[in-house]
Amino acid sequence: MAVLTPPILPFAFAVVVFFTAAILTPRHASAFTRHDFPEGFVFGAGTSAYQVEGAAAEDGRKPSIWDTFTHQGYSFDGSTADVSADQYHHYKEDVELMHKMGLDAYRFSIAWPRLIPDGRGRINQKGLEYYNNLIDELILHGIQPHVTMYHFDLPQVLQDEYGGLLSPRFIEDYTAYADVCFESFGDRVKHWVTVNEPNIEPIGGYDTGSEPPRRCSYPFGADCTGGNSSTEPYIAAHHLLLAHASAVSLYRDKYKAAQGGQIGITLLGWWHEPATNTPQDAAAAVRMNDFHIGWFMHPLVYGDYPLVMRTRVGARLPALTAPVSENIRGSFDFVGFNHYLIMRVQSIETDSSQNPVDYYGDAGVENLQQDISKSEVETAPWSLRKLLEHLKLNYGNPPVLIHENGYADAAAGTLGNAGYDDDDRAEFLQDYVEALYLSIRNGSDARGYFVWSFLDVFEYLFGYSMRFGLCGVDMSSQGRTRHVRRSALWYSGFLHGGDLRPVAQSQKSDVE
Repeated sequence: MAVLTPPILPFAFAVVVFFTAAILTPRHASAFTRHDFPEGFVFGAGTSAYQVEGAAAEDGRKPSIWDTFTHQGYSFDGSTADVSADQYHHYKEDVELMHKMGLDAYRFSIAWPRLIPDGRGRINQKGLEYYNNLIDELILHGIQPHVTMYHFDLPQVLQDEYGGLLSPRFIEDYTAYADVCFESFGDRVKHWVTVNEPNIEPIGGYDTGSEPPRRCSYPFGADCTGGNSSTEPYIAAHHLLLAHASAVSLYRDKYKAAQGGQIGITLLGWWHEPATNTPQDAAAAVRMNDFHIGWFMHPLVYGDYPLVMRTRVGARLPALTAPVSENIRGSFDFVGFNHYLIMRVQSIETDSSQNPVDYYGDAGVENLQQDISKSEVETAPWSLRKLLEHLKLNYGNPPVLIHENGYADAAAGTLGNAGYDDDDRAEFLQDYVEALYLSIRNGSDARGYFVWSFLDVFEYLFGYSMRFGLCGVDMSSQGRTRHVRRSALWYSGFLHGGDLRPVAQSQKSDVE
């Protein structure tokens, strides 16, 4: 764990940054710089609205399903995001930090319940003003806004009215919301993400019930509000896929010619490896990559769900008619991936004709979310290279943006201790940037890399017990004081043209 030292305050940033690269970079191996990446490659950092904005009940914003969830006490530490890092009131300060750090881009999301609090209809002018101000401030500082329109925070009113993602009415309401975003901000926003991680939200929300809206069925979850773990995850994911394709069609038909932007989707990119050397576990890992990545990549590229899903899920997997398939196929200019973990997969035998099975049972693997809760996960840069190689070989080498990659440090346990040294995070980021660089040299069409996260934020199920921020936030102070960590100083040194000096190959674990 990192050694705790006095915080480095933001005003010292410009002075300190030029003296830190040599201190923080390992001294071994040949160096390369950001200028060795392809022309136009984007380096940035990100957050999301619910996790960073705060101001949960201010200026007309209404609750999302995550507000309801956390106020019922379901986050790991019992906390909420009512204030969080309070970027709603500190966005100018944050953009100034981004500028000093040298970020090309900032990835953030628009809160649907802030912009259109009732889910449809009336636009909240205060919300519109906030996002216009944030976008303008970014552009004033030469930072590209990369905007996600839906990052888990469904307006609670739509969940109450028709069951949220379980209803096809979601597609219509989401498309109308996207229309407002394109019309309001598309003159300045040139990089749009329709939906964040649609390949995991249906699992937590509709299979295990560990996330809002807490739907599940026995024996796959407990303390749920109702649900069917065998069917609802596939219905929710299907509607997210159709909503994505609808928004892309709208953008291309109505806005792209005049606005000239790009639009895509962002998937969670766990990489699955066998838990043992048995053929059964090896096959299960391949299957799980199809279930996890292919669930969305296959229809996006080929127009239908993967054959292994069609075979194992059967009639519970929604059908794609020919016109719908044609609309989905090719509905992206890029695909984002949020990559953190390697998941070790153990095969199990299931028979859906005898007993109900859920998503993991259909995939024929042990429940991987249980593995996360038991800390049976790992990280290694080679997994990013394998993910990109998989996309290159199986999905035509699509343009990819790594939209999230970061290092969680639970050592910042006390809320007030935000400014600790985090050399481990700096080294983690160096190793993954190197892996990305090597993948590009091997032919992968990767076009951007965003660190998660720019600031400490509310980390969904983990609340404030885990910190990912390049910049720490003192969550116990009324002003939510920002602290520039050593990882931010290393990243800034690299972005300003300094060497990336990876740890020598001989000091790393063997590449699998």
